[in-house]
Amino acid sequence: MRIWRQHELGDPVELLKQEEAAPPVPNPAQIVVDGEAVGLTFVDCLMARGLYQMETKLPWSPCTEVVGRVREVGGEVDHLAVGDRVVGIGGGSLAEQTALRASGVHKLAEGISAGAAAAALVNYGTSWFALHDRGHLAEGETLLVHAGMGGVGSAAVQLGQIAGARVIATAGGAEKTALLKEMGVELAIDYRETPDFVDIVRAHTDGQGVDVCFDPVGGDVFDRSRRCMAWDGRLLVVGFTSGRIADAPTNHILLKNYSVVGVHWGASVGRNPEPSERARQAIFALLEEGRLDPPVFPPFAFDEVPAALDAIYNRSTWGKVIVELPR
Repeated sequence: MRIWRQHELGDPVELLKQEEAAPPVPNPAQIVVDGEAVGLTFVDCLMARGLYQMETKLPWSPCTEVVGRVREVGGEVDHLAVGDRVVGIGGGSLAEQTALRASGVHKLAEGISAGAAAAALVNYGTSWFALHDRGHLAEGETLLVHAGMGGVGSAAVQLGQIAGARVIATAGGAEKTALLKEMGVELAIDYRETPDFVDIVRAHTDGQGVDVCFDPVGGDVFDRSRRCMAWDGRLLVVGFTSGRIADAPTNHILLKNYSVVGVHWGASVGRNPEPSERARQAIFALLEEGRLDPPVFPPFAFDEVPAALDAIYNRSTWGKVIVELPR
């Protein structure tokens, strides 16, 4: 089978290569899937360069989610069968076939697109954990989402709306802010035109600030977001796509009585899987009911994986990014 692999850390456009490899053989707790599509995220771009908070083990292959049909089932797996269409966390293999841990796989209902399935698993899982488990977002509160047309950002926008929040979002460029308006946000701010969004947010909230801020960017965005927080607000630290990890002055936190809250969904799943499982069931139920509509960027072909990662890294994509596999 064909697989994309990188044998040293750096720019995947230069270092990621397509290779031949033996198909995977499942252990008793795994399944093997014939891939239909693979989801990519900004984390893949960081891991390629050795910049993520977890070590990149070489050889490395980009892959966050896998959507496909079950080809083979391990001996201990009794809830899935050959031919089932599923989505699961990637297993570090952007390849024509992938072995997945069966307990983390979700069987898909008919009619769910590959892009929506991939988005629902990780992007919406992360944003649900951030807004509900960590941010305790309540109906009627105001939510500020940064990078609102990114993968987790667009998920946070939709989940915030479903929760009954007033949603403000930032994004880079006219195309992305137009998409946010189509999604129904109250206020879409182009951070390229207005990098200092504080006064706009304060004016829109009548000087009160926002109750919850969803920040996957960090750096200057975090510094400015602190100044947007309402009394008793929750500033959610989701990631650092800006490349700079900001400091949080504790005197400001005390005086404005807001909380700075860490959001590490992946580690939380391992430590306490039950809330994540409940969230997964709720998210896919919303998807099947038609209440979620994940924005999906036009898919990349299997031979275009380096270009896909480059586009994500340079912020020229929006929504969920997937690579379609040949059938």
